[in-house]
Amino acid sequence: MMPAEPLGAALAWTVVESPLGPLTLIGDHNGLHAVYFRGRSGPLDEATRDAAPFAEATTQLGEYFAGERQTFDLPLTLSGTGFQRRVWDALRTIEYGDTRSYGEVASAIGRLDRIRAVGAAVGRTPVPIIVPCHRVIGADGSLTGYGGGLQRKQALLDLEAGVRGDAAAPVWAGRQLSLLA
Repeated sequence: MMPAEPLGAALAWTVVESPLGPLTLIGDHNGLHAVYFRGRSGPLDEATRDAAPFAEATTQLGEYFAGERQTFDLPLTLSGTGFQRRVWDALRTIEYGDTRSYGEVASAIGRLDRIRAVGAAVGRTPVPIIVPCHRVIGADGSLTGYGGGLQRKQALLDLEAGVRGDAAAPVWAGRQLSLLA
C-alpha cells in the first residue's frame, strides 16, 4: 500500500447515503483513503467533489447494506504505521458476522503485549465498514468504542447477524437511522 497524500492534494470526495446516515468517501485514482461518518471529515473543498472515482465503492457499500456482500474488494490507500497496518490487515480476516476481542486481534498479529496499542489502531481505522473494525469487541463481549458511535456499531453487527441467519433482520433494514442522521 502506498502512503496517503495529505487531504486536499489531488484527493476527491463524495457523500454516499447509507442506513447509518451519510458516509463521506475520500480517495484518488490509487484507492479509497478514508470513510467518515457525518460530521467527522472536517471541511472539504467543493471543487474536489466527484462521485466518479467512488462508483465501485458506492456499489459495494450498497450491496453490503442490502445484505448481498460480505467482503469488500476495493483498492485501499491507507496511511498508518507498520503496526497499524498489521492490525488493519488482521481486521480484514475477521469473518462476516463474527467478532474478535482486542486480545484476540493482538494474538493474531503476535503482539499480546500490545493489546492497548491494538485498541488504538482499531480506533484509527481510516475506512470503517470496509475494514471491519466494528467486529472488534471487549473481552467480555461488550461493545466498546466506535468512531461512528456505539449505535452504529451495534447496527452493523445486527445487520451481519441477520444476514447470516443468527438473528432477525435489524429494525433499521431498508431505512436510515433517524437518530443518527
